Amino acid sequence: MKAFFVAGTGTDLGKTHVGCALLETARRRGLRVEAFKPVVSGFDPAAPETSDPARLAAALGRAGAWADVSPRRYRAPLAPNLAARMEGDTLRMSDLVADCRTWLADRDADLALVEGAGGVMSPMTDDATNLDLMVALALPVLLVAGSYLGTASHLLTALEVVRARSLAVAAIVVSESLDAPDLHQTVDMLRAFERRTPILVAPRKGWDATELADALQA
Repeated sequence: MKAFFVAGTGTDLGKTHVGCALLETARRRGLRVEAFKPVVSGFDPAAPETSDPARLAAALGRAGAWADVSPRRYRAPLAPNLAARMEGDTLRMSDLVADCRTWLADRDADLALVEGAGGVMSPMTDDATNLDLMVALALPVLLVAGSYLGTASHLLTALEVVRARSLAVAAIVVSESLDAPDLHQTVDMLRAFERRTPILVAPRKGWDATELADALQA
């Protein structure tokens, strides 16, 4: 089984957009796919179909499986630790790591994605970030950035931080930011600074993740 951690250089950049497209492409190739988002905030129980877990579940071909995709769900659109606290809960990194390891061990799939919450350095618990979860799992990273002004600094900084913790970056995807500079122009600029890892383009509409699937399969 090939497993990857889907991380972002920031919040709301398109991690789920990229993950769903990759899962759908893999399914079209006849591969067995799975996805896990260990914790999600900003979840509306009255409209679960609008959530990231529901989008991932739909991409798996199991639209009703959103509760399995994200077992820890909180309503407030805040960092997971703060959203959990508002509901009288306390998130612990040891629990999140255990959830992910158990989930990975139980999968019978060709491709499995674990999606973080927020950016690489976004808090997950009161004393740990996404990066701490990434290091504990030691999965190759699929790093998602936006195309907005300033994304170069955010992406290159995230790369430095991730690599400093000895994590492999399998691919970089620049997801189109709405009302942002030209997507392809942004990617061309980034490629001048990052030559070790392929940088791919993910438009918001009509994107086929074939190139990404090929890069990860290599």
